[in-house]
Amino acid sequence: MTDLKIWAACHIYRQHWSIECAFSSIKSRGFGLEATAITKPDRLERRFGVVTLAWVCCLRVGVCWALQTPTPIKAHGRQAWSVVQYGWDLLVVAIRWTRSTCSTYFSLLNQPFPAPGAA
Repeated sequence: MTDLKIWAACHIYRQHWSIECAFSSIKSRGFGLEATAITKPDRLERRFGVVTLAWVCCLRVGVCWALQTPTPIKAHGRQAWSVVQYGWDLLVVAIRWTRSTCSTYFSLLNQPFPAPGAA
């Protein structure tokens, strides 16, 4: 229930949902932020910062390459894998096997995200 107009409420919910998806990805889908035994606040803060930085790197690479070669769409209409997972897979392959593409990905991390709606 809200006293906002319907479109304003939808806009706020859309923003909230994107934040929830980001935290879900950071906590349980490969980054394992909650699977730690760290209890000291300064170390936990540092770990959160490093995990967030890694997540943003995967997101940046995934967004760039998803614009060039989109991920396949499954029968139910959703993507086969997330953009963050796509970036993670590309970075892992680059670091482990094709070091020549690492410089391409790292230079990409210095560029800002494209504006929404810009192609």
